[in-house]
Amino acid sequence: MTKPKQHPSGAPWRNFYGRFKGKHLRDSQKTYLDEDLAALSPGAVDWDVNPDRTPLDLNTLFGGKPLWLEIGFGGGEHMVHQAALNPDAGFIGCEPYINGVAMLLGKVRDSRQDNIRIHPGDARDLFDVLPAQSVARAFLLYPDPWPKKRHHRRRFVTPEHLEPLAQVMQQGAILRVATDIPDYVRQTLEMVPKHGFEWLCERPEDWRNPWDDWISTRYEKKALREGRVPHYLTFRRV
Repeated sequence: MTKPKQHPSGAPWRNFYGRFKGKHLRDSQKTYLDEDLAALSPGAVDWDVNPDRTPLDLNTLFGGKPLWLEIGFGGGEHMVHQAALNPDAGFIGCEPYINGVAMLLGKVRDSRQDNIRIHPGDARDLFDVLPAQSVARAFLLYPDPWPKKRHHRRRFVTPEHLEPLAQVMQQGAILRVATDIPDYVRQTLEMVPKHGFEWLCERPEDWRNPWDDWISTRYEKKALREGRVPHYLTFRRV
């Protein structure tokens, strides 16, 4: 039997199809990355630091606060907004696109929120080290749509991502998904319930209207400018 490919650190070889870096970082953003990122990153996610995949000590990280997770936080505006509204929760955001990480670091510095931590990489590496049933709420907001049919397997709402997500979410935990792509809605409603979630929807307004504590992101504003309709889907871990 051929052994699966691994990185030198021992990490499994996981295909990643998005971007890690854009064309340009401003000097201020480079400063945020150099000065702030290390202190806000849960070091145990790094395979070189934690090759045995010892679970994160969330009590040390957040002092026993419930954990909320944002998968692909873009520019970070939603995450900072939620962290300010919910100071009694601890937030970890995953984002492999370093330009987005730099944008969030600037917002964290300006807002002085102390309940945010950042994993600048693949969410699957974070799932490896989160304790089972530790996440009280998760957000998947305007994920990469991968519109071509042959690329649908690259979407987040596939077993490769949903199985470990379900394992780290508590019973009764809430998962919010926002997207403006109708076929992403279809795949989400098809796949997410198969992995231990129920869709909380009783009437059309439940998916047409944003959540009461919602803040519109730059991705949503772009969708609205281009005439696409946002969908707001809420699931509960069962």
